[in-house]
Amino acid sequence: MSTKPVEEPKSPKVVPMATQPENASGILRQYGGNLIRFAGTEEALYDRHLVFDRAIDPRVASARERFEAFAHSVRDVLAHRWVQTKTTYERQNAKRIYYLSMEFLLGRSLANNVTNLLFDPMVRHAVKEKGIDWLELVEQEPDAGLGNGGLGRLAACFLDSMATMQLPATGYGLRYEYGMFRQSFVNGWQQESADNWLRDDDPWEIRRQHEKVEIKLNCSYKVRDGKVDVIPDQPSSLWGIPFDRPVVGYGGKTINTLRLWAAAAPEDFDFQEFGTGDFVGALSGTLEAESLTRVLYPDDSTMAGQELRFMQEYFLVACSLADLIRRFLRHNSDWEMLPQKAAIQLNDTHPSLTVAELMRILLDDAHLEWDVAWDLTRKTLAYTNHTLLPEALEKWPASWFERLLPRQLEIIYEINRRLLIEVRRQFPGDEGRIGRISLVEETPSRKIRMANLAIVGSHSTNGVAAVHSKLLRTTTVKDLAEMFPERFNNKTNGVTPRRWLREANPGLSGAITEAIGEKWITDLSELRNLKGLAEDSGFQEAFHASKRDAKVSFANWLKTTSGQVVDPGTIFDSQIKRIHEYKRQLLNALRIIVCYNRLRDNPDLEMAPRTFFFAGKAAPAYKLAKLIIKFINNLAGTIDGDPVVRGRMKVIFLPEYNVSLAERLIPASDVSNQISTAGYEASGTSNMKFMMNGALTVGTLDGATIEMADEAGKENLFLFGLTVEQVQNSQGWYNPHWHYEHEPETRAALDLIFSDYFSRNEPGIFDPIQDTLLKNGDHYMHLADLTSYVQAQDRLGDLYADRAGWARKAILNVASSGKFSSDRTIHEYTTEIWKAEPCPVL
Repeated sequence: MSTKPVEEPKSPKVVPMATQPENASGILRQYGGNLIRFAGTEEALYDRHLVFDRAIDPRVASARERFEAFAHSVRDVLAHRWVQTKTTYERQNAKRIYYLSMEFLLGRSLANNVTNLLFDPMVRHAVKEKGIDWLELVEQEPDAGLGNGGLGRLAACFLDSMATMQLPATGYGLRYEYGMFRQSFVNGWQQESADNWLRDDDPWEIRRQHEKVEIKLNCSYKVRDGKVDVIPDQPSSLWGIPFDRPVVGYGGKTINTLRLWAAAAPEDFDFQEFGTGDFVGALSGTLEAESLTRVLYPDDSTMAGQELRFMQEYFLVACSLADLIRRFLRHNSDWEMLPQKAAIQLNDTHPSLTVAELMRILLDDAHLEWDVAWDLTRKTLAYTNHTLLPEALEKWPASWFERLLPRQLEIIYEINRRLLIEVRRQFPGDEGRIGRISLVEETPSRKIRMANLAIVGSHSTNGVAAVHSKLLRTTTVKDLAEMFPERFNNKTNGVTPRRWLREANPGLSGAITEAIGEKWITDLSELRNLKGLAEDSGFQEAFHASKRDAKVSFANWLKTTSGQVVDPGTIFDSQIKRIHEYKRQLLNALRIIVCYNRLRDNPDLEMAPRTFFFAGKAAPAYKLAKLIIKFINNLAGTIDGDPVVRGRMKVIFLPEYNVSLAERLIPASDVSNQISTAGYEASGTSNMKFMMNGALTVGTLDGATIEMADEAGKENLFLFGLTVEQVQNSQGWYNPHWHYEHEPETRAALDLIFSDYFSRNEPGIFDPIQDTLLKNGDHYMHLADLTSYVQAQDRLGDLYADRAGWARKAILNVASSGKFSSDRTIHEYTTEIWKAEPCPVL
């Protein structure tokens, strides 16, 4: 791998441009601040925040202090429009959309808010006038630790689209004090440390103490001898404290709200206990309450971690319903109006308790009859399923409900009783169906099936890609789909082009705007106009130049932040996903070993140099996933140390994968690996981001990749492997040993691993990989797809030698990505599920 100095890219604009007021004063007038300057005088927003918030001379402010002052100044400017948005919704009594999600993977907010507010002239002026290093400023903001993967990133994209489309929407989530974890590597192993993203004050959030809600539980907690004991039948309360963050729609016309709940105890501490010296006991209530929203995804390998997760889910549901019902009652006295004024979307199975909690409110607080309450609940709620994996379709022990939420359990049992009466009426004598549809799983211990509850208690259940929705209906919840066929539909996921193309890739987005105008920013279908330029030599050169600039920029950033050197002249070949067997990072590693063996056997082999990038986190308790990370890091070290392949292959596992890293790597990538076992990936959204940024996809016919191939033409992707039907039909007879015995390159790759070639100082450490692939049946069919995968990569390598041919395919992919805007997805939700209308803010 080359270690030559990395050339500097062309200087990108600070922020990509769009149609907007020509100067900063024009922007300030748009946001109601025509008498205020942003920077440059003692009375300007930026300068005042440095002096009055920090009491420091602006000339000696630290980078973090400058970031906070800048962010507060941006928030000051948008505040008027934010208030105006809320006032408009209240005045119009508009139907509200409420999006409940345990994750919102926002990334950084400063650059995104500047982009969507069209603050470009103001930023350029302030940066120049104050001598601010814009990139240093942006780097001071941590990624918000509010999500983990595609589920949270999708939710963030949806918030962006709803605000851009001027929909009256509110996101509801939890204010995790710590994110999932910070990832580092020690001797190749993943190490987890606390992601204290709120160590410094977050300049975007506003605490709304006066809007807190009380959440009642049927038990209490007490710290005894350093352990937390549950005291049943002793009711207690928690406070839900809302923290609001602005969600800026593109153009700044609408600024919606993401409301995050933090848990707090009703009293700070027991003064009597504190006074007698029992300091821990005195603070036990506060510690327990605040621990509820302390961390995203507690370790679910323990019963205590699972129960904390259960409590987090109820806390989100109870706080959000209390808040939105309070808002509904301010303007409506007739409960029958609830479905006309509120559409509540459950983002995956986590908020399924909404069904029981809303029924409790309507029955116990509003005193409605059961049939009326049930009708209102179903008409108000809708459910999105994101997975086909059984372990993700949550089932919670009935004993937890009995201890914590006995009233909600009573309601669930009554829903189930009435449901099973209807099942018996429609399917008499079919006891097997009754057992599968029931909300209660009786063996081996009684549990509540949360996905079933969500489906039964809502008027819509959607999957997130065509193939996923089909499998959901025909396999995962087949009996429920047959009972309620009208409720099932598909809403293929999408991503926001504002963050993932305009902001993340200024070179390519600038070339696109120059070629076809800027309408694509809010109507991504406009990208179809690029198809006529796929063979235009001038646009091909603009595409190549933008890709080269993105690769050089990424290489420079990587060297600066980690010391690692990569050659932007190589193919950047990326797979960035959470680490899971079905996502098959191990298959990618096997493919790399096949290429490595070819070069070892024939050093003169023609093969375009490649840099293979991996990124993603493994759940702390997922041992095999962590071993796969270790294996990839050992593979990287072995290849780096082999002079035969130096300069031709390099493997890098990038630690601490997050939105900010993705915003750098995706625009720089030439190749996108979407290689899940067919039938296991619900949709994927990174596949769409790569496509939008001109990477070519090597992928299986799974998730939304199928629809990407439909849009771009299968000939413009590199598809391989078994289909969903072939995977399903082979489960009974598939034998991975056949591939080991009959495919020489497969055998050679595995033998190299099993000989401890990649673990010479740790013999036997990768034996579990051998067990997974050969002894335990290769459940995710790595070996079945390996040869086909290698062949697809060979075809891609051949095309890379054809500069014009590569550009043509890449441009056609960009031009065909219009369907995968989250604006399109939200339009479908709005018109087909929520039945809501835009509410323009004048």
